[in-house]
Amino acid sequence: MKRVILLADMNSFFASCHQALQTELKNEKVIVAGDPKKRTGIVLAASYPAKDLGVKTGMPMWEARQLCPDGYFFKPDYPLYVDFSTRILHIMRDITDLVEPFSIDEAFADVTGVTDLWGLPEVTAKMLKERIKNDVGVLCSVGIGPNKLIAKMAAGVQKPNGLTMVADIEEFKQIFWPKPVRKLFGVGSRYEKHLYDCNVHTIGDLANFPVQYLKKRWGKNGQLLWHLANGVDNSPVVPTSLDTCKSIGQQKTLPRDLQGFEKIKVVMLELSEAIARRVRQGNYIGRTVSLTLRDPQLRFFSRSQSMSQCTDLADEIYFTACGILQKHWEEEWPVRLVGITFSNLIPKDHFQYDIFGERIRLSRISRACDRIKDRFGETAIMRGVSLTEGSINRGTR
Repeated sequence: MKRVILLADMNSFFASCHQALQTELKNEKVIVAGDPKKRTGIVLAASYPAKDLGVKTGMPMWEARQLCPDGYFFKPDYPLYVDFSTRILHIMRDITDLVEPFSIDEAFADVTGVTDLWGLPEVTAKMLKERIKNDVGVLCSVGIGPNKLIAKMAAGVQKPNGLTMVADIEEFKQIFWPKPVRKLFGVGSRYEKHLYDCNVHTIGDLANFPVQYLKKRWGKNGQLLWHLANGVDNSPVVPTSLDTCKSIGQQKTLPRDLQGFEKIKVVMLELSEAIARRVRQGNYIGRTVSLTLRDPQLRFFSRSQSMSQCTDLADEIYFTACGILQKHWEEEWPVRLVGITFSNLIPKDHFQYDIFGERIRLSRISRACDRIKDRFGETAIMRGVSLTEGSINRGTR
């Protein structure tokens, strides 16, 4: 039986949530942005009237205010967005139990086995759109296809409040092969540049490019890109996809630029401490550390490194991140944002001892600190660096 996969993509989700609460803003220029006082003043979402004036995601707030001086600006309210997202998932699960959240404002649904109950896929999609609109108060675009990739790309064809069905791979080729290669899901600016160097400009160019070269250049990722360009995606809709944590990360936009490894490492240690605590709370261990830095010109740097053994210790996460920093970053370069992500997580069912007992000592200290924080709060016990000038936790006690 040919699969029928649906993707529901909420339109301007963060802004739409505020408009749903304040219905008088329904057709107004609503912009969700950070707090300029904390140097996180960028646009996170904008309603379509604001987008029509040129407001874009990632734009500095001052620029958005110039374009929309009479706009309604909101700080992000993440508990509100999670609540709306949960309500939308409940509606989708009324239609089928095969629902997989893809992000806070997107979710897949496999309706292959319920067409006899709800009717044709287009009928089911219209019913879903109406329920979300009436019960939650936000609009969504829905894509329908024979797999998750095609459903995802179909959802982006008509916005806002669109409905697009791509029946099969042949129709996928007709619609998407002429489009720029950047429009293919999974292709970012770096891939786009490298593909342009290979004279690959459209999705069709990539689909007809020798897969052997792509595999030689990018390994499994190259082969994956070739399959995606050809509309091939056999991945199932997995309702339990979020039950297992795949990575834990934390980042901080700094109140002022930091320069010099000594100051940057203070922030990195505090982030590593917070991440390791969350890893232990989930009873995980992991191997791969990713360090993300952003300079004052908002240019991003990100590198990863895997350790020889799994861990849940802050010190081991921190020292791995320090190795990345010293290898790839110049000490005189200023930093505006620091982020660390810990991935390749697996459930913890063992602990690897070392010959001198240092790891078990650190583990016991970490768990003793966890018990104190569980009882008295996160600021009950902190590292000494949190008292220094560069600390992101300074002043929280």
